[in-house]
Amino acid sequence: MYHVIRPEGAAHLDRPHVIVHRMKLYDDEITVLDGIPITTPERTWLDLAEMLTVDELVVAGDSCVRVPRRELEGRDTPWCSLGDLQRMIDRHKGKRGIRKAREALKLIRVGSDSPQESLLRLAVVRAGLPEPELNVPIVDDAGTRHHEPDMSYRKYRIGIEYEGEHHGDEAQVVRDIARSERYAALGWTEVRISKRHMHNDAKAAVAKIRAALVQAGWRPGP
Repeated sequence: MYHVIRPEGAAHLDRPHVIVHRMKLYDDEITVLDGIPITTPERTWLDLAEMLTVDELVVAGDSCVRVPRRELEGRDTPWCSLGDLQRMIDRHKGKRGIRKAREALKLIRVGSDSPQESLLRLAVVRAGLPEPELNVPIVDDAGTRHHEPDMSYRKYRIGIEYEGEHHGDEAQVVRDIARSERYAALGWTEVRISKRHMHNDAKAAVAKIRAALVQAGWRPGP
């Protein structure tokens, strides 16, 4: 199914497998890919607010603003910035889904590398735990930079690693073991989360993280 935006007042378009939307579209909200005009990432994100949940919109927004790794993706510039998303909201105040977009924007963060990492962060914060930092390198007492946990609490020396399907690969298992050894050598606690911890609103994942925080000295506020 294809979604097409037609300017207000344009002639009717009736094509199979095509959903037509009539709305205001500014020139700087259009880009070209392989010769085909499409909406920019930030405008597409705003349009998705009509059909996605807030959490799904946060996942999409996290993906838009994350800083890619050139060696893996061939680019090092985000698709757009938080400011670009805010500009879309400010420009289209009466658009359907705008309230969800505003709510989602408050929860979008730079640094989340996967949908599951985004959903885990949201579950952690909603459970009343401190918000973790994303992909911040561990720096030891000598000032040496080490690897970047998916999420971390530097104050409590806790690193959280979300392990997707590729972590079952034999070479990745070897790397994961080496990573766990580095955590131990640095005096950090590693919390490993997988898909099975994400069921039932990630309650099992939150419980593991909470236990590590409490053991490290964190206490919930009043």
